[in-house]
Amino acid sequence: MKTDEHRIRSGGVELHALLDGDGIPVVILHGFTGSCASVEGIARDLSDHHRMLRIDFIGHGASDAPAEREPYHFDRCVDQIADVIGQLAHGPAHLIGYSMGGRVALGLCVARPELVKSATVIGARAGIENAAERAERVRDDEALADSIEREGVPAFVTRWMALPLFASQRRLGTARLAQERKQRLANRAHGLANSLRAMGAGAQPPLHARLAEICAPVCLVVGDEDARFAGIANALADDLPHARVETIPGSGHAAHIENPEAFLKVVRAFIDEVEAQRAHPEDPHAA
Repeated sequence: MKTDEHRIRSGGVELHALLDGDGIPVVILHGFTGSCASVEGIARDLSDHHRMLRIDFIGHGASDAPAEREPYHFDRCVDQIADVIGQLAHGPAHLIGYSMGGRVALGLCVARPELVKSATVIGARAGIENAAERAERVRDDEALADSIEREGVPAFVTRWMALPLFASQRRLGTARLAQERKQRLANRAHGLANSLRAMGAGAQPPLHARLAEICAPVCLVVGDEDARFAGIANALADDLPHARVETIPGSGHAAHIENPEAFLKVVRAFIDEVEAQRAHPEDPHAA
């Protein structure tokens, strides 16, 4: 797989991005502690028919990680990703976003709909609607950010990967888990900390009041062992005009990693269906 590397400046920061393959553009947005490397498998498997754009979020991977908090705010992050898509995708793209990346994908659907053909959202929410719950999450994330800077990335990654949310990933085996750990260790403490403080689920402006504005089709993907996010996905589907929920068997929160074959089958079919509908908008049998 031939990979082209780019650095795109947006709002005073440079984001690192990788391009693979040719065809219809698809953008992959990784989760917190991830990077372009953590979604390489999806890019490789879809690059036979698609132009795959992977982007390191601010504070992650090889993108800039400024010391000040302001560039990490959710709306700023959405703008940064939109600038990269605008410069490298050369037109609207299909989005695939995991967890934090899924939240940003929904943010792009709201703020920059002209850039979005569809969004596949894995294990993500639209922010936190309840004010008390949101404030509690902000406090927790601030404390976690402080601990990352105080104790360092290795100690944090050990604690992060041991969370019950990721327990199902033990099925990946020791070699794959070691690979996942190595990728996370490449991040910088202050970058992860500022990301939590400024664009965590509590810090981001909740999008629930604007979900009805989203015209793009949305596929909400959850693992069959991720009961909490299954509930969140079903609630989101009720508020989105064009949405479906797809459950991936034998997987938890990171369904695209834990059962990639089933995930790829879902995302390929969804993108193909959206493309067929766009090509023949008047034909009810196009998909």
